[in-house]
Amino acid sequence: MPTGNFRLTKHSLPAQGAYPMRIALYQPEIAGNLGTILRTCACLDVPVDIIEPCGFPFSDRSLRRAGMDYFDHVDFTRHADWDAFRASVDSRESRIILLSSKADAPHFEFAYRQDDILLFGSEGSGVPLTVHEQCDGRITIPMRPGMRSLNLAVSAGMALGEALRQTGRFPK
Repeated sequence: MPTGNFRLTKHSLPAQGAYPMRIALYQPEIAGNLGTILRTCACLDVPVDIIEPCGFPFSDRSLRRAGMDYFDHVDFTRHADWDAFRASVDSRESRIILLSSKADAPHFEFAYRQDDILLFGSEGSGVPLTVHEQCDGRITIPMRPGMRSLNLAVSAGMALGEALRQTGRFPK
């Protein structure tokens, strides 16, 4: 099982003056969701930031099962906490865009940039207000009235797909 230590890859350095789009997960609680997101990001060549603590051991069997054999193909970084994550991105000009069921702006009307960081909160509680306030944008995936939230891995796939479509960054 990978340790999740930072690996120097093509994503680690700015390309053409911009950092690549990334997914950031704030304290994920369900190993299967993280595994599915890591697999999706491996296939789409998108790096992932995991902001700990996670609600499960990183060696969890369901994480391995959902991620299958894609762990060697995804660039991911584990951060001890929100402050460590912020310190790693503060030198960039990237925007942190929070996807939240509490936001009003639909994700498909948002103008994504190639270096955006798409932040998703934990499955049970999202992100605290202090994190909301530090984000550069807040968007939502519209749902039928009365529904609470979409699955985290589904939300990440939907938002990432729209962001990659808008920016022309799908792998060729």
